[in-house]
Amino acid sequence: MTAASEGAAALLEDWLTHQRVLRGSRPLTIEAYRRDVAGFLGFLNLHRGGPAGLSALGTVTHSDMRAWMARERERGLSARSLARGLSAVKGFFRWLAEHRAVEAPAVHAMRGPRLRQRLPRPIAREAASALLDSAELQHPEAWIAARDRAVLTLLYGSGLRISEALGLPRGTGVLPDVLRITGKGGKERLVPVLPVARAAVSEYLRLCPHDPGATGPLFLGARGGQLNPRTIQKLMEVCRAQLGLPATATPHALRHSFATALLEAGGDLRAIQSLLGHASLSTTQVYTSVDQARLMEIYASAHPKGGG
Repeated sequence: MTAASEGAAALLEDWLTHQRVLRGSRPLTIEAYRRDVAGFLGFLNLHRGGPAGLSALGTVTHSDMRAWMARERERGLSARSLARGLSAVKGFFRWLAEHRAVEAPAVHAMRGPRLRQRLPRPIAREAASALLDSAELQHPEAWIAARDRAVLTLLYGSGLRISEALGLPRGTGVLPDVLRITGKGGKERLVPVLPVARAAVSEYLRLCPHDPGATGPLFLGARGGQLNPRTIQKLMEVCRAQLGLPATATPHALRHSFATALLEAGGDLRAIQSLLGHASLSTTQVYTSVDQARLMEIYASAHPKGGG
């Protein structure tokens, strides 16, 4: 991949700083932005046969954009990854327009590839319960077993992202009835904590031999440092293999299960959106499709076949 010109690279770093400091974007998001936009800028250098400096960025054409997207597809990029890359490029050019007075209408007018909607794959209630039980049996040390159950119970009972759960501070050692969560983009939301989740966390803390202090992380690794998300992901891999669950049974699927349970209980979409921390209602509305798909499966299995 051809590198971006020095001037364009400096602009990219300025934009990434803006995203990190003012927009609150997370490190993994920043790295994805860097990769996508640097790839686009490097392509421009190659495609145009010269450095894509500030003035050149204002002259990007529809032809340039189509050539970039075609090149990305040729090298095997999926439609979803290409759409993500285009979104990052548009975000960079919006920043250029606002902070460097560089307008590039062709970039903003470019439409992304059509995407097939991917429905969330929630875990059924019985399977989720079995997962919690199985997680507690995977480690011989009682405090780690209790920790694992507490993490998964919190994901399932409060709909937290794994990064949000593992980012919780130790605090007073007792979870409050309501958590104040800082999610994507630095947005805050209030999430109720079920008694079963509070009890699971309390049991873990009672057994935990490490004390990182009130400002340290709530969930700790075996040596007392902050728990790595990969540890919980590997735990889920082991549990689902033992229980015969599909590969879609991930920590994030527990969040989907939380949302689906709320919808099935008659929860209001706006309220569910607030609890999940979705920026757009359309993101939450995908769960109505999940609910309808489940109803159709039930109908199909119960409906008499043939005859009449």
